[in-house]
Amino acid sequence: MMELPHAHGAPVLTARLRASDADFFVEELAGFEPSGAGEHLLLTVEKRGMNTAFAAKRIAEWAGVAESAIGYAGLKDRHAVTRQRFSVWIPKKILPDISTLQTDDLQVLEHAWHARKLPRGALAGNRFVLALRMLEGERVAVEARLQQIAAQGVPNYFGEQRFGRGGNNVQQAVAMFAGRRVKREERSMLLSAARSELFNRVLAARVESGSWNAALEGEVWMLDGSRSVFGPEVLTPELEARLASFDIHPTGPLWGVGELRSSGVACEVELAAMGGDTAGRLRAGLEKAEMKQERRALRLRPEGLQWRWHEDGALVLEFSLPPGCYATTVLRELGVIEDASHS
Repeated sequence: MMELPHAHGAPVLTARLRASDADFFVEELAGFEPSGAGEHLLLTVEKRGMNTAFAAKRIAEWAGVAESAIGYAGLKDRHAVTRQRFSVWIPKKILPDISTLQTDDLQVLEHAWHARKLPRGALAGNRFVLALRMLEGERVAVEARLQQIAAQGVPNYFGEQRFGRGGNNVQQAVAMFAGRRVKREERSMLLSAARSELFNRVLAARVESGSWNAALEGEVWMLDGSRSVFGPEVLTPELEARLASFDIHPTGPLWGVGELRSSGVACEVELAAMGGDTAGRLRAGLEKAEMKQERRALRLRPEGLQWRWHEDGALVLEFSLPPGCYATTVLRELGVIEDASHS
């Protein structure tokens, strides 16, 4: 991630993130309302210093059910204060005592009955409140960069979380494609890392050419707020206006079986960026795994971006992102951010 090109120029600050768990707050934005009936208890919880898998295990033990009876929409970091939903399948609909689940590091905020298990991805997005401490940089330059990010967005890179400690998930994916046996859950993680690496390579090429937020000949478009794509289509004044208003976005490939949907210059750029031995092995492995060709938006604009300065010099940022997008991708356009949870 450190080597990927930036869209808005040189760093304007250095700072430290997650000096404490409270400095990284993330809240899932609900994608639906509970049905009010059914055998699945929908819990909205706030947890501190606890990842999603650990919380799911604790909830399963509290309810007296197998961990497979627990559903959640997305994974949340351990080093944070997080709010997210869990579903618990309780066939007899006998509500366990909520008070016995409450602890200092896990609080139930809401509960309701629902008809179905909570599936992965069933959220509208995530809201973040992040505190950057030990900050060095000119306040005027920092605020100018934030205004630039608010107006133009940032390249929609996959964040470092996709690539594991030390970024070695890509190498492990290559080894898996070469025949190394892995567990089922690890296989899914490595397939995602391989696709993310190829997408980031394409996006990096578009950033370097200045076309990450513009149209190339043969562009495929994605509707804002959805995964719906259309094109390739010739850039018309109407499409240009929709691009400028963030109603549509240029896209890059999530590699899989089949032909690229892009054509012309856009296709040429994508294939060139995914050239070389390692990329070739990743592409071949993804095809053998029968992953489907999909697309992802090249740009990301944080919704409702706001900031404030504390008396101690800390900078607090608040914004929302769609599912599958990374707060660290926004932060890297500001400068060099040290994540204290990695030290």
